[in-house]
Amino acid sequence: MSETKPSNYRSFKDKDKPVEVRLSNIIAAKAVGDAIRTSLGPKGMDKMIQTGSGEVVITNDGATILKHMSVLHPAAKMLVDLSAAQDVEAGDGTTSVVVIASALLSAAEKMLAKGVHPTTIAEAFQRAAIKSSEFLAEMSTEINLSDRDSLLRAASTSLNSKIVSQYSNLLAPIAVDAVLRVIDPATATNVDLKDIRIVKKVGGTIDDTELVDGLVLAQNVIKNSGGPTRMEKAKIGLIQFQLSPPKPDMENQIVVNDYRLMDKILKEERQYLLNMCKKIKKAGCNVLLIQKSILRDAVNDLSLHFLSKLKILVVKDIERDEIEFICKSTGCKPIADIESFSEDRLGSAELVDEVQTSGARVVKITGVKHIGKTVSILCRGANSLVLEEAERSLHDALCVIPGGGAPEIEVSQRLAECAKSLKGMEAQCFDAFANALEVIPITLSENAGLNPINIVTELRNRHALGEKTAGINVRKGTITNILEENVIQPLLVSTSAIELAAETVKMLLKIDDLLNNCRNSLKATHY
Repeated sequence: MSETKPSNYRSFKDKDKPVEVRLSNIIAAKAVGDAIRTSLGPKGMDKMIQTGSGEVVITNDGATILKHMSVLHPAAKMLVDLSAAQDVEAGDGTTSVVVIASALLSAAEKMLAKGVHPTTIAEAFQRAAIKSSEFLAEMSTEINLSDRDSLLRAASTSLNSKIVSQYSNLLAPIAVDAVLRVIDPATATNVDLKDIRIVKKVGGTIDDTELVDGLVLAQNVIKNSGGPTRMEKAKIGLIQFQLSPPKPDMENQIVVNDYRLMDKILKEERQYLLNMCKKIKKAGCNVLLIQKSILRDAVNDLSLHFLSKLKILVVKDIERDEIEFICKSTGCKPIADIESFSEDRLGSAELVDEVQTSGARVVKITGVKHIGKTVSILCRGANSLVLEEAERSLHDALCVIPGGGAPEIEVSQRLAECAKSLKGMEAQCFDAFANALEVIPITLSENAGLNPINIVTELRNRHALGEKTAGINVRKGTITNILEENVIQPLLVSTSAIELAAETVKMLLKIDDLLNNCRNSLKATHY
């Protein structure tokens, strides 16, 4: 006869449905992690993605891969959102955060199988994440933003895991100089990447990529009406109204029986456009940027003819999302109506010029008054695939995230030590969290074609002996001091990756049922 255990020793036994829902969520989320795990690190593989419109994207950037993935399961969608949140918070580490979340879910699955309550696991993981951030802060060293060499090393390391890694010597200085120009190194703690604009133009090679002090427009100058293509001492006006005959709000037709009335209508139209162009010239404007219009033509041939006669340089089809950057760069203000077109709303620049490089034309606006507020990077590439990957790589280098596996192993060992001072289920959860963090060095060594057991064992041994900066050197295939290899990892990326992953795992563990909103479909059947 078997002896029954007291009730307080009895492990948590959940109902069948919540167990199935939780398991379904964990499997779906782990599938997303497994899909992009091979893209982690300098030796990570690239993914070729075909979008719904037939466009092909080649990248190893976690956020880009997940953005283009067609994910249906709500739990898997949470990992896609997690990657996007990491991209906003730290700029990169989008693959790492999903891989860590996937490893934490695997650890949680084993704990659930042992009968540990999901809330206990979720809260213990949250506390372990806070502890991890403290340990990371302790082992970090502060870098001065005016120390250009350290920033260059960090940016180069970031670019080494990208397709365009052979151009890291060119792109890293561009990324660092762009950041240093839009911040005050003495007071700044962060950079607003909206102040740095990357303009993509197919043609040439990545070697032709350049940093421009001022503004670069991908649109061309309108010259079919004989207007100027170069303007010194430019006074720039940005208009959001149309330089074309007005149209009524309603669709209607006007029937003209008399040719004299026809002449009168054409004369009125001509006079209307001439008055608008004269008013623009009277305000002192000699460079006109026209926003793209969806209602009617933003500008017609007749108004372009008048503007060329008045020696005004015209660039049309300015996108709505470019307006804010142009205003910040040139000091102009968007003008919504011809009546409010005045000199005080104009921006100024020393030179506006259309230049041709490697078979493509761009408009460069240089010598702006508010220099240092914004900066543009003209990104060149042989085709759109290389160009888009170069743009993504530059974005990541602006935020810098290298690898190495040293912080994760160090935190893992410190958490394992911390777990020994705890009691009960919490100690087991801390231990599981510590083991899950080892997924980063394991994945780095796997993707580099190394033996993960040997590498991670050696890495643990080095850290146990007090070598906090020992990390995986994927080029030499050994464990080396990552600081000597110039692998500098920003603190924000590691802390936000662990904290965001722990929060997402907590949310997934607390879900015990999946409900569908069938109300809309029921309404559809009734009607």
